[in-house]
Amino acid sequence: MAPSVDIAHTVPTPALKKPVVVGPTNKKYTPATKKLPESLVLSARNVEKQEFDPARHLNIIPPKKILRMADIGLEGVGISDTAVSEPFSLWTEEAVKQMRAEIFSEAMLENCQVSSSFASNMVRGYNAKLAPFIHKAYYSPEVLEIVSAIAGIDLIPAFDYEIGHCNISFNEKKPTQAELEKMGEGGDSEAFAWHRDSFPFVCVTMLSDCRDMVGGETVIRTGDGRTMKTRGPTMGRYIEHMALKSFGGGERISIITPFRPRSPFVRDDTVLTTVRPISRQDLLYHDYAEYRMRNLKARVDQQLELIQKDRSQGGHFNIQGARSWLREQQEYIESMLTEMFDYEN
Repeated sequence: MAPSVDIAHTVPTPALKKPVVVGPTNKKYTPATKKLPESLVLSARNVEKQEFDPARHLNIIPPKKILRMADIGLEGVGISDTAVSEPFSLWTEEAVKQMRAEIFSEAMLENCQVSSSFASNMVRGYNAKLAPFIHKAYYSPEVLEIVSAIAGIDLIPAFDYEIGHCNISFNEKKPTQAELEKMGEGGDSEAFAWHRDSFPFVCVTMLSDCRDMVGGETVIRTGDGRTMKTRGPTMGRYIEHMALKSFGGGERISIITPFRPRSPFVRDDTVLTTVRPISRQDLLYHDYAEYRMRNLKARVDQQLELIQKDRSQGGHFNIQGARSWLREQQEYIESMLTEMFDYEN
């Protein structure tokens, strides 16, 4: 097994004035209906559980190449200059086995396996009690340090509900000669349609052995409308992208963890567009509202301190500065109103 990871950046889009409801995307999440191969589940569970240990479970080798926003025609857009990294090493094989064991545990599949018109098998929305290894791993200082270094900005996981979203697909069919020729001609088959993700950055880990896999690349659309392939699982919300189908290897299991800026004062472009239809509404909104309110509180506390300091020093009240700050917070609150609505009724 050869675990690989990559980091991808997303860029902002103008906020919607009101929620847009489009057919199936507004429906409540549904349990997965496509049965997983029993051999896949049993082999994943056949692992002695371990507590996350950086010395034992991390194998960090930084990527050799990082694409910049300018390289894909989006210079000056987004919250940092990093667009997407090449696949690189982050976890050891032992760590990958621990993650697979948690993903395919009986409790996990019973409570967190869902499907949608977009993907037939996903495991998501699990807490630290169900998956202690995965949660501790993604919050570890060592992982946050390398992810932030590649992204070019200090990051933390977006919120607990989104840690370790897992996409599962399996296909034991080997490609025919016609399919190989089609792939060579650029007529690739889509595993996932063109889409944009919901978070500023994502870290994607391949939990499958890719040595016999054909295809499986991710295609991103550049700022001028061209397309380009990237090796390994790559994702970005407003870097429009799609994953290509893979053949051989039997399975394609990837785990995706989104990140946001650690600082509450950095622009936060998080939306819930792609995750709302596949999430438990109460849990998703609790996590989203809590971190956004904490950010807002930090901003209010800072602004109050500045106003009090200015007054104590006998300065004039900065009317234009206060109005500009209020407008920023108004937009922040309006974006929350856009993202949070009752889609289950």
